[in-house]
Amino acid sequence: MTNTYTIEKDGHVLRLKLACKDRMDSIISSPLCKSFIAGSVSGTCSTILFQPLDLLKTKLQAPITVGHHGNSGIIQTFIRVLRNEKFLGLWRGVVPSITRCVPGVGMYFCTLSWLKTTTGFTDPTPLQAVSLGACSRFIAGISLIPVTVVKTRFESGRFNYKGVFQALKVIYTMEGRRGLFSGTTATLMRDIPFSGLYLMFYIQTKKYVSSEEYSNRAIPVVHFGCGIIAGVLASGFTQPADVIKTHMQLYPNKYNGVFHVVKAIIQMHGPYGFLRGMLPRCLRRTLMAAMAWTVYEQAMKKFGMK
Repeated sequence: MTNTYTIEKDGHVLRLKLACKDRMDSIISSPLCKSFIAGSVSGTCSTILFQPLDLLKTKLQAPITVGHHGNSGIIQTFIRVLRNEKFLGLWRGVVPSITRCVPGVGMYFCTLSWLKTTTGFTDPTPLQAVSLGACSRFIAGISLIPVTVVKTRFESGRFNYKGVFQALKVIYTMEGRRGLFSGTTATLMRDIPFSGLYLMFYIQTKKYVSSEEYSNRAIPVVHFGCGIIAGVLASGFTQPADVIKTHMQLYPNKYNGVFHVVKAIIQMHGPYGFLRGMLPRCLRRTLMAAMAWTVYEQAMKKFGMK
């Protein structure tokens, strides 16, 4: 009797294990999961490589304080970081950047894949591409606003946080939910149009460049070039919103809203203030997006999804 019960129990456990294994295999092999994995891999590579440009951009856009010169350019800022924080100082804030970008990029591509399948926009028109990119970024972006706040503050060098989770706790304790979600409007004003315009420009540029004319080895380079063009155009359109976002996330209690920030920037720097940090941001967003899309498409090809 005991042996029969043991055999039945072992058989039940084995069936559970096989069912779990089948379930996991089904999840891993699903298009959405593959899109998330491919996006996360591409996000990891691009985030680590181009973090110094994001740090320089944040420092250039940060409101002027005593001891800082308003006319500092990217070269002077770069030299100051090397002198004060050494070479590794260029990667200050890389941990919150990875915490934000890796799942964020994965979530973006996963959502984009789902939206394409759901809407049937597999070969989208320019307007459809803008809609797909904007909706995907809204879903991915709004869920990671608190980590974006931490990332911006780490990069500014004006807050002595010990880690991402400690920073989140301190911000919530001292500033409440308002602090965690400071700059949400400006962030979405920047990211939603950027992603929509980028996807539109990227798809349209690829259509002008026939992949059939190039070898398989050259296609990633061609797609990277298409990404560069799309990134430059999208970055230029959304630059002012990025400056506003940086101000609001560094000092949420100083400003009452977007229009207050706009007024303060014009008073401090004039219209030129909205172009502060444009060079490193344009380089970083352009190169990061181009690499993310290139790596993503190559990874999806490996997965047999392209």
